[in-house]
Order: sequence, then C-alpha cells, then structure tokens
Amino acid sequence: MVTTERAPSAAREGLDAAEAARRLTAHGPNLLPGSTRKSFGAIVLGVLSEPMFLMLLCAGGLYLALGDRAEAAFLLSAVFVVIGITLLQERKTQRALESLRELSAPRALVIRGGEELRVAGAEVVPGDLLVLREGDRIAADATLLEGRLEVDESLLTGESVPVAREPGGEDAVHASTVVTRGLGLASVNATGGATAVGRIGEALAQTHEAPSGLQRASRRLIRHLAIGGLALAALYALLSWLWDNRGPLESLLGGIALAMAILPEEIPVILTVFLALGAWRISRRKVLTRRVPAVEALGAISVLAVDKTGTLTQNRMQVAELAVDGQHFVDAGATGLAETFHRLVEFAMLATPSDPFDPMEKAIQRFGLHWLVHTEHVHADWSAETEYALSPQILAMTRVFPCDTCTRHLLATKGAPEAVIDLCHLPAGRAASILAEVEAMAARGLRVLAVARGHWTGEAWPASQHDFDFEFLGLIGLADPPRPEVPAAIAECRAAGVRILMMTGDHPATARAIARQVGLGERTDVLTGADLAALDDAALRERLHHVDLCARLKPEQKLRLVQLLRADRQVVAMTGDGVNDAPALKAADVGIAMGERGTDVAREAAALVLLDDSFASIVAAIRQGRRIYDNIAKATGFVFAVHMPIIALALVPTLLHWPVLLMPVHIVLLELLIDPACSIVFEAEPEAGDVMTRPPRAAGESPFAAGRLARAVVQGLGVATVLLPGFGLMLSYGVEAAQARGVVFAALLGGLFLLILANRHPTRAVLARPARGNRWIARMAAALALMLLAAFGVPFLRTVMDIALPGPAATAALLAMLAGILAWLEALRGMSRTTSQVRHPL
Repeated sequence: MVTTERAPSAAREGLDAAEAARRLTAHGPNLLPGSTRKSFGAIVLGVLSEPMFLMLLCAGGLYLALGDRAEAAFLLSAVFVVIGITLLQERKTQRALESLRELSAPRALVIRGGEELRVAGAEVVPGDLLVLREGDRIAADATLLEGRLEVDESLLTGESVPVAREPGGEDAVHASTVVTRGLGLASVNATGGATAVGRIGEALAQTHEAPSGLQRASRRLIRHLAIGGLALAALYALLSWLWDNRGPLESLLGGIALAMAILPEEIPVILTVFLALGAWRISRRKVLTRRVPAVEALGAISVLAVDKTGTLTQNRMQVAELAVDGQHFVDAGATGLAETFHRLVEFAMLATPSDPFDPMEKAIQRFGLHWLVHTEHVHADWSAETEYALSPQILAMTRVFPCDTCTRHLLATKGAPEAVIDLCHLPAGRAASILAEVEAMAARGLRVLAVARGHWTGEAWPASQHDFDFEFLGLIGLADPPRPEVPAAIAECRAAGVRILMMTGDHPATARAIARQVGLGERTDVLTGADLAALDDAALRERLHHVDLCARLKPEQKLRLVQLLRADRQVVAMTGDGVNDAPALKAADVGIAMGERGTDVAREAAALVLLDDSFASIVAAIRQGRRIYDNIAKATGFVFAVHMPIIALALVPTLLHWPVLLMPVHIVLLELLIDPACSIVFEAEPEAGDVMTRPPRAAGESPFAAGRLARAVVQGLGVATVLLPGFGLMLSYGVEAAQARGVVFAALLGGLFLLILANRHPTRAVLARPARGNRWIARMAAALALMLLAAFGVPFLRTVMDIALPGPAATAALLAMLAGILAWLEALRGMSRTTSQVRHPL
C-alpha cells in the first residue's frame, strides 16, 4: 500500500508545565469512569452472607434463646472481629490491585515546552500535543495537525478495518483507538468522560477480573463440601436429639458447630489474596500483571518463546559493518569512511524516515550523520513524496523523492537481503555471491540489511515495488549485543525444565550467532519461515521437538507455532512488542509484552508487561509464579488437615455419648488463628530451595487434586486419633469434663501450629529450622500463646468456653498429646519420603 508520511514539526512548543498543571486541575484527570472500591457496607454484607457467618449468627441467636447471654455475646462479637480481619485482608488486596492498575494505565507521548515527554495517560489535558506512532493507543480525543494515520476504531464502531485520518479532515482521532500505521501530531480537544468512548457508557465500571482456573475449581469444591457438610450436620443434629437424648436447641447448636467445622471457607480467601499479592510481588520484579489469573500459569510454563531483539539483546542497534562489492568497512576503531561506501550510506538514510522510531533506523541515521556530515550525501531537507511500506509479501520498504523534474523520481530501498535481491532482478551468480556474504556477516552476529536505489519516470504510481527497476548498492550489518544477564537467566530456565525457543524475523545465521553468545542451546538446526510454510501441522509439531531457533518468521507464523505448541500440551509464554505480535500474545497461555519499546496493542493483548524489557525479569516472574503456586498448595493442604480434627472432635463425642467437646465458640476462636495462618503466614513463605531446579508442574495439576488432599486428610485424621483417645482416657480416669475439654482445646491449638510447620516444608523435620525464615511464624506462635493465656486466664472466657485450668495429670496428658501429634507428623513425613524414593529412585 502506498502511504504518505510527515514527521511532526519540531517547531511546535506545546503547553508549558504550569499551564498543563492548571488545566489538569480544571478538567480533572483523563480517566474513564472505573470500578469503585468496595465500600465498608458491601464488605460487611459480603461477610454476613457467607454460610460460615450465617451459622455464627444462628448460633448466637440460639444461645440467647437458651438464656446463655455470655456465650451469645461472645459469638456475636466475634462477627465484628471477623469483619475487621476481612477488612484488613480486603484493604491489602485492594491496595495491591490499585498499584497494578496505576502501573498498567496507558501512557502518552506529548510535546510540552518544546520537548517530547512520556506522561501517564491520566495527565493528558485539553490542548496537549500528542505524538502518535504505529501501535499507540490514543490517550484522548484529538484533532490531527500533521502526518497521516490509519486507526483501528473497532472499539467504537465494531468495524475491524482501519480508517484513514489526515490533517484538515472533519473526523478526529478518538481516545482508546489504536494507531495501526503512520506517524502524526494531534491536538487534544477532549479528555476523560468528555471523549467519545466516555460518552458511550461506563464500560470500565462493569469490567471485572475473570476468575482463574484455580478459583473456579475451588468454588466447585466449596459448593460440594457445603452441600455435603450441611446434610451431615442436619443428620448429626437429628442423631444428637433422637439418639443422644439432648434437647432440640442443644442438638441444633451441635449441628451448627459441625457445619462450621466442615466448611473450608478459607480456600476462596487464599486464592484471592495469594494471586493479588502475588501480582503485586511480581510487579516489584519489574513485571506488571495486567490479568491476575496469569499469575497461576507462570509456574506451569514449559516453553518460553522469545523474540531476539530487545529481549535477549539490548536493543541498542549500531551500524557495525558495511559491504560493497567485496569491500568491507568496520566501524570499530575507524577514523574515516571511504568514498566507496558513501552512496550506500546515503541511500540507506533516504530509505529511512528522518525521525525514526525503529532502533535499526535510528542507528542508520546516527551513523550517516556522523560519517557523512558536511558532504553532499546528506539530504536533511528532502521530503518523501510517497512510500511503499514493508509488508509480509515484500520484506523491504521504498521511499520515493522528487528529483530533477516532476516526472522523474529517485527511489531509495532497504530491507531483507533476499527481498532486495529479488527487487533488483539480479542474475543467479551475483545473487548467490551476495547471499554468501550475508551468511558470513550474520554468522558474526550481525543483522543484515540490503540497500538499493532506482528511478521512476512514469505518471502513475505502480501498485507494487516489483514494478520499479533497482540497482543493488550493498549491505549494512547492525549489531545488537546480548544483555549481560541473559546467559545466567537462560541457564536457570534450563535447570528449571523450561525450554527456550527463539522466534525472530532475523536471518538464521544471526539467530545462531546470538544463540551461541547467550548459551541458548547446542542444537544449531534452524526452522525458517519458508520451512514452516512447507510443513503441515503434524510434521511441524514433530520438527518443533528438535529445534530451538526459528528465524525469518512472519507474525502469522508465530501465531501458528504458539497454537501448535499448546496443542502439544505445552504451557507457552511468548514475548512480543509489535502490533502484529498481538494475535500470538493473546493465543499464548502467558503473553508477555515489552514495556519500554512495545506498542500499546501488544500490551493490551498480553497478560504481563515487562517494565524493563529484560529477559531476566521473565525468569524472576517464573520463579515467583512457582513460589505462589507452592504456597497455595501448602495453605490448601493445611486447611484440609486442620479441619479434620475439628470435624472429628465435633462429631465423635456425640456418637460415643461423651460430653460435648467442641462448641461454636471454640470453632470461632480456632478460625481467628486459621484464617491468618492461611492468608498471611503461608503467603509470606519464601520459595523452596529447589523451586528452579525441578521441572514445571503439569498443566492440569491442581492443589485440589485427590492425591494432594488425601495426604492432608491423613495428617488431620492422625491428629484427631491422638486427641480423641486422650479425651476419652481423661474422662475414664475421672478428670472433669471442663478440664478435659480445656486440655484437648489447648492440644488442638498446639496441633494447629505443628500442622503449619509440617505443611511449610513437607520433606523437612517439623521442628527443623529452615534455611530461609518466615517472620510470621514467630508472630503466629505469639498469637497462639496469647490465645491460650486469655482462654485459661480470663474467667469470663473460661466460663464461655466451659473449660477449666488443668491439674498436674491433665497437664501431663496435654504434653503427651502434643508429643503424639508431633510423632504422627514425623512418621507421616518419613513414610512420604520412603514412598517418593521408591517411585523416583536415584
């Protein structure tokens, strides 16, 4: 397609800082109506609508009906304590999400005081001058002053075909639309709710984060457990009333206590808090999470498809070598540029916009201005009359300049060597010689472009560059050195079982050279775009098992590779930066866009954004993703383990005609420890030592899998097997029920803490000191001690809980039960290690 381009005028000054600040105050931030923070009342209603707290209110009401005002007051006041804890958790989660939204807000390039500044989209004001480039999401409604754009307005119109916008036209460019081609300068005339998209409606206010796969699975599990638990609690209440001869109200209280014991209402809290805070933690590693559910996929990534430029390399292009008819110029240490190379550099500059955005084009202009300054080969005042843009069909661009007469035009072309050779219609022998030179330069790690010139004397512009006649001028080799941190990061990925697959549009030899420099792999076979086009899906999937390098790829081929990798049951992360990378980024399990050089379109399609464009940041995010998943699994195991003895202690005494052991008040106190243990202690757990030396987890693996939960259930049943006989023995030896109940409750609290330690490191001794500590463990121990002191030391609490201070014999029984719980957990750990060694012998 023929396009016309004019760079924005440097003479425009834009607003000064003081005027921009005044207008920001007058018009308000450039924000669309967004989702509001959940109010205190909404949080309270949410807490009270949970089954757990409905039961708590019912229990409090029943105690009032029984005339037990002390217990009723305690239970009902516990509701306010739980609301307070929920408010703290909600606030912490909200702060994390708000900080992420602020980071992910679109940014705009504006001219203020004659200088280009990158500002947050919210700070754009009416009268600002916006510099718009390909891939930008437009920050506000504006009138185009200079340049020519093609804009995707599908957000507003539903029409996917880009529309042309030119200066002087009646149509403005609109906020939230995307520049798909061109360069321009526009004056802002409306911001925030006054824009076209703001007037359409408050779509953002209705937008909510979709739940992750783990969250959906947990809700199904909770729903099933709630139905089963309520049915079991109703059966228990009937048995207690009809078989154990207890009163109906007392039986109903027992049923409520059992239902409260069965419901693991902590699971949704775990997932919400862990994923939100995990995204916040990852943002501190320079990786912005745009979609929180992507956090859970990070730990399962098995293939990391990366672009070379800017991810593995520094994206600081510089012209390193020139080649003309077998003669070479190397920039390093050179003191002058021979006349032989002047025409090559001259036409490379003409084939490049004077104010380029692309790093390679910037390098060409910089090189030419350095070596050709004060010569007749620099044409700063020339303006292209038209241009033929790079396209998937022709990987070259041609700019056309008026020359001599109105019917004669000068052509300047640069692009992939194969494409330029084809445009020049060179004989086979010379073409082969040039391609051999390209191979040699690419093998030195250079990205190679070819340059040609031509003339046109026709009246009408031809439809294709192929209709021009070109003269081949030479080759330009550009160097982009690898990032220094990449080799270590790639080695870490390899140790973690994450396969790195380079997907680049560069020459195969360049890809090989960079792969050698960064230690990508020893397999030197390269899959090219031409190879890929010739293979069907089955053959390509098989070929992918044997290559690490894919070169000369087109954007649609990247999409096909991502889709085939996913079809092969791989969890795929992919990096990209351009408009044309967006489909592949969206198709990947985890799309990762470049934050510094990436386009807004790529960032919109991606789940993560690299704020520093560093490959090492991706590896850090994978490490964090694995830690987050590990901690979710640990917290989930703890929840199911700790609920087993609570259920047993609420159910079994009735069946054995023993005194009631656990009442709603006991369960409420336990929940005040269990909730923080889940959402704070396990969330803060540092990563395991082997987190990056083990293979990625399977895509379908879940912390709610039967195998994982079975171990937790066995843990908890073992604790119950220690506590219930202890209670029975104390009763048989004449210990009064209140004293025995107090001992078992204290042992259960101690067992809860031991379960925390056991689930922190399932393969390490329960009381072993880990290599990396968790500051919340000591705080949890202190909270447990304070709860025990309050329960036994405050007469009111002793009365409410119906417990008594233990005597010497009861104290000995307490110590024996704690020792029994510890012995059981250690035995279970030993059995687990033995089983693991049998399954995975050295």
